[in-house]
Amino acid sequence: METINTTLLIIGGGPAGYVAGIRAGQLGIPTVLVEGAQPGGTCLNIGCIPSKALIHAADEYAKTMHYAAQTSPLGIKVDAPSIDLEKTVAWKDGIVKRLTGGVGALLKKQGVRVVRGWARVLDGKTVEVQPHEGSGQEPVRIRCEHLLLASGSHAVELPFMPFGGPVISSTEALSPSEVPRRMVVVGAGYIGLELGTAFRKLGSQVTVVEAAERILPAYDADLVKPVASSLERLGVEVRLATSVLGMEGERVKVRDASGVEAYLEADRVLVAVGRKPATTGWGLEHLMLDMNGRAVKVDEQCRTSMRNVWAIGDLTGEPMLAHRAMAQGEMVAEIIAGKRRWFHPAAIPAVCYTDPEIVVAGMSPGEAAAAGIDAISASFPFSANGRAMTIESTDGFVRVVARKDNHLILGWQAVGVGVAELAAGFTQSIELGAQLEDVARTIHAHPTLGEAVQEAALRALGHALHI
Repeated sequence: METINTTLLIIGGGPAGYVAGIRAGQLGIPTVLVEGAQPGGTCLNIGCIPSKALIHAADEYAKTMHYAAQTSPLGIKVDAPSIDLEKTVAWKDGIVKRLTGGVGALLKKQGVRVVRGWARVLDGKTVEVQPHEGSGQEPVRIRCEHLLLASGSHAVELPFMPFGGPVISSTEALSPSEVPRRMVVVGAGYIGLELGTAFRKLGSQVTVVEAAERILPAYDADLVKPVASSLERLGVEVRLATSVLGMEGERVKVRDASGVEAYLEADRVLVAVGRKPATTGWGLEHLMLDMNGRAVKVDEQCRTSMRNVWAIGDLTGEPMLAHRAMAQGEMVAEIIAGKRRWFHPAAIPAVCYTDPEIVVAGMSPGEAAAAGIDAISASFPFSANGRAMTIESTDGFVRVVARKDNHLILGWQAVGVGVAELAAGFTQSIELGAQLEDVARTIHAHPTLGEAVQEAALRALGHALHI
């Protein structure tokens, strides 16, 4: 068996691992990265990127269906449209291929050696890698000074309704061979609603089943209202406070809060009840690390309880976000190179690509109150924003939360079409310690959705200009 010696060994080539590898290469650290699938991990291959591509395709198709069904105030007329799903999936796959290829090229450019295969940890400095069956490669042993764990996460499977046949995870949902006539989505979190909405726009009859009493239970009620209204307009049936009991043939058995049971006809059942750290099947138990529930416990530098063993990304628990994983990966590489770094972000933004989109960064009004902070908040509606009117998207608002005494900005929230692109400005203002006056006095381009950010700050100060 070939033995490779390196300074840094990374297990996992997702956003956490590949960013750590690229930065380590830039810093001159001899690095080996082990990846069983394609570079880019869940996010690039079967998560963030392909889901947004499918959502975009569904949005465009829904627009043409809308214009074909009724007279548009824009004067647009469309004959009966159709969609070539095979071509749509191929387009989505092409984007994924370009991005994963780009990641591979960046790793190569920085001198990172990529070993394709499945890693198994023997101890804190030794890993064996089994190549893909039929690859013609031999197993290799890799010894390292620093071991970086970035194995990611898996979709949570319901024990009484395992994946297979009509029951699918988001992975299978992103490569459909056909549009199911009837789809049941289990879980009204962001994954379930993003994909459920997309399939409804593609033509499926969609029913969403959620055990909580409202959709998107992790977000505050005001942000969720425009999304709930959109689901109703689209004809998505939402069953709240309802439990899934299992499958019987082509029917999903459910029970509501009053104990009444019912059956939902389904050609496909998308289970989207969350994700869990990928901790099994690769020898993690041999390290005997301290755990935080199902996640690996780390400190403010992503160090585990074993010296020179690090963990980043979804393996370390919530929030399971690609951009958090990337930031952790970059930081660990710099610490190994001798730089002084700690993972103390002032805010980590989160985006739901629902219809309309939701973006949050920092504290909500409720979170500020729960923390005992005397805060002020103000919202500016897109119904008073000129740009929103010109793109026929006036639902939603931008909201700011700030300390009452010194006007330090604590958080931003927004819901509306295209608000995901406001996330960078939201997070930057919090990271830089901006006050309401800083944002209010910054000249914002007109006409843009971003003007609502300035107006929210102005309104919190008591002198909004356009409402």
